[in-house]
Amino acid sequence: MPIQPYIDCLEPAEDAVIWRFIDMMKFRDLMANEELYFRRADLFSDESEGLPPEEYALPLLGLNPYDLNDQQKLNHQIGSIAQFRESYYISCWHLFRDETLKMWEGHAKDGVAICSQYGLLKSALDGMGDVAHLGLVRYGIKHLTGWNVLRFITTKQMQHAGECEVRAFLDIPDPLASGNRHFDENNRAHRTPLIPPHEWVSEYKRRRVDLKALITGIVVSAWASEEVAEEVKLWVKVKHHSCTVQPSELARHKTFIPTPDEVNTILRFG
Repeated sequence: MPIQPYIDCLEPAEDAVIWRFIDMMKFRDLMANEELYFRRADLFSDESEGLPPEEYALPLLGLNPYDLNDQQKLNHQIGSIAQFRESYYISCWHLFRDETLKMWEGHAKDGVAICSQYGLLKSALDGMGDVAHLGLVRYGIKHLTGWNVLRFITTKQMQHAGECEVRAFLDIPDPLASGNRHFDENNRAHRTPLIPPHEWVSEYKRRRVDLKALITGIVVSAWASEEVAEEVKLWVKVKHHSCTVQPSELARHKTFIPTPDEVNTILRFG
């Protein structure tokens, strides 16, 4: 099935370099199974993933934040979107510009970055049997208009802007899902479902891709051990990949850069 365009889709150039930061467990899984991993949107650590920000929703819907009835209306609207987002399965990539400690620390402290290009990822999605989408994530609320699930699933809060995310996602709705799981026994609306989706609704999806066509290189974290670097090279050799394996540019400055743990300690104690 061809990749599907969506409203307000923002795309970089086809040859734009993209990275996917992953730990070694995910790297081994990727190389062994040659499948992309897509996580269900409501299971991300960011609980606001795919939900309309309150500061956008209130004025758009003409609601008063201090009115209890209006709060119930808002809860109902957001709770409905929270159920719609269960249909989306996401694979997060990074639009590469420069290496940053924050990206390594947050996503692959002792792991690797899988390098590719936007057009190559687009081609990988193009042959899937699912409804697939691809584009840049927008940050904040200035670009938002209307009440559209696809706008919300491709928008994140401003504090995440440094991630420069390229978002690949599959749209796989549950045809038997109820849309009222956010109401309690007193018929009061909540902003998230009170009942989980049916057990047949998977927490993730895996889709086989041609890794040799997708991966252009692998970068090993500056904080990964020599054993990790050797393992990555072995995987590339065993799987007959022609892509390069190289250390992070930050490795040259490793002695001058605090480790991710040291950064966390500094932030914690000032």
